[in-house]
Amino acid sequence: MPVPSVELQDSRRLTGPSLLADRPGAVIDGNVADSISSRFVDAWRESVAAALDAVGWGDADVSVRSYTGGVTVFHSAPIDALYAATEVNEWAWRAAETKVGASAAHEPLESAVPRLRRLIEEERNPGLLALQASAEKRGVSFLWDDDHASVGTGTGSRTWPTDDLPGPEEITWDEIHDVPRVLVTGTNGKTTTVRMVAAIAEAGGLTAGFSCTDGVYIGGEVADAGDWSGPGGARAVLRDRRVQVAILETARGGMLRRGLAVDRADGALVTNVAADHLGEWGVLTVDDVATAKLVVAKAVAHGAPMVVNADDTHLARIARTLDRPLTWIAQDESAKVREHIGPSDVAWVVDDGWLVRLEGAQATRVVDAADIPATMNAAAAYNVSNALGAAALAEALGFPIEAIRSGLTGFDGTPERNPGRGNLFEVGGIQVLVDFVHNSHGFEALARTVARLAAKRVGITIGHAGDRDDESIRELARAAWAIQPERVAIKELGDYLRGREFGEVPAVIHDELSRSGAPEAAISEHPNEVEATLALLEWAQEGDFLLISTQTQRTDVLDLIEFLEEEGWTAGAEFPQR
Repeated sequence: MPVPSVELQDSRRLTGPSLLADRPGAVIDGNVADSISSRFVDAWRESVAAALDAVGWGDADVSVRSYTGGVTVFHSAPIDALYAATEVNEWAWRAAETKVGASAAHEPLESAVPRLRRLIEEERNPGLLALQASAEKRGVSFLWDDDHASVGTGTGSRTWPTDDLPGPEEITWDEIHDVPRVLVTGTNGKTTTVRMVAAIAEAGGLTAGFSCTDGVYIGGEVADAGDWSGPGGARAVLRDRRVQVAILETARGGMLRRGLAVDRADGALVTNVAADHLGEWGVLTVDDVATAKLVVAKAVAHGAPMVVNADDTHLARIARTLDRPLTWIAQDESAKVREHIGPSDVAWVVDDGWLVRLEGAQATRVVDAADIPATMNAAAAYNVSNALGAAALAEALGFPIEAIRSGLTGFDGTPERNPGRGNLFEVGGIQVLVDFVHNSHGFEALARTVARLAAKRVGITIGHAGDRDDESIRELARAAWAIQPERVAIKELGDYLRGREFGEVPAVIHDELSRSGAPEAAISEHPNEVEATLALLEWAQEGDFLLISTQTQRTDVLDLIEFLEEEGWTAGAEFPQR
């Protein structure tokens, strides 16, 4: 008789509000055969209840999320014992495996309890809990990680090593306060929106700190380069005492793996959702993506703006199940928007080409979308949407209409202001758009932009990371071909093979382009982004449009294009020596 399938995939700490709970704790993701899923969950609940009671955590919350082929199980725990908490959860998981016949005998509870209690005692940090309780009592933020703990945020913050914490009575609490902060999540558009809000803050005369996939920025300067869109980047911004307002990109991976970095925010935005990263941490459908992204609502007070894109049907439908007022953004002022707006809701929409704020019967015209440089004279609809979201968040941060207008019209989308995201160049008679576009949803959005630019011919570069299944890669190829390019340069992303062989992903893209009708002469393969870009530039003629997608060599690609600009290169000429 076959053994029922149960496999523990990942055991980790949750350090903030998450898809499963509002409190920190321990979580396990695992594969569990559907035929025994309900029995396994019951066995885990019984086992974890016994273990929690035995170690003195009988009042802990427990939560389970079941999905096709797996379950995620969680129990809460004190923040100074989360590593030990993962041991408690793993013991309960192994006990449940035994109960459903999926494994041999496990460690008995009576012998596990002394070990678990010892781990809890070794990890305990009473000073950390005292600081947490004092901050909560005074209504100010408390942030912590393995190395540091802090109270307050931005200009009102103080930070100490976790192994050298002051007593609450040693802190001058009158100096501790929070600065306004907002969260930005979604499948596409997060970083651009974050940068737009920062531009508005700059126009409003405040020092903005923001974290994103490009790094941590304070007052427009890079404090730390790299992908800082997770909880670590948020804490770095919030602990910087120069920061007067904080804008925090909140990536899906960080939320699912660790939870939110903060449990309170003055507003949050979900830009959109799409079938990206499906299959990770039990997120199997676009509705699952929407539900996961909307976790940011847990940090937003009931009266503060929770901003949602009404143009995204999946997202709008899931968001309407939230028991709270919402702020909607939409590309047009239509019956669809009116359908979503409740009596306590606000909307930011486009009406007659203008960004307009709607509340009840009042409509306030803010700025002409064509006057926002990043929209490319309103041709880039995705950046119109990003501007709407940025305006709604800026309002949440307390900025007046004048600052919103000034910030958006001053945001020019250049490599200096928004590197690798919607950077448009005129090079030798060719229009070149350099963008981070990396999924089918993004290519679909850019297809509408390309159509409005009325180019003579279109060429694109395309590539994909290796950690997506073949169908996701094929979907990307189909979305790119829908742009109707005359030339496609497929690039290998050597830094993102992620278990695949070199050339494997380009081969899948090539095959799908051929299936979609692309002639062989229109397709080429290249070892990296720079070589793919050079191939398109060599092919291009005056009046053409090139869409250069960049993920791994953005700086090199931008440097190449700027070099050609400086040298006065023209389409069809030989490339100058660098």
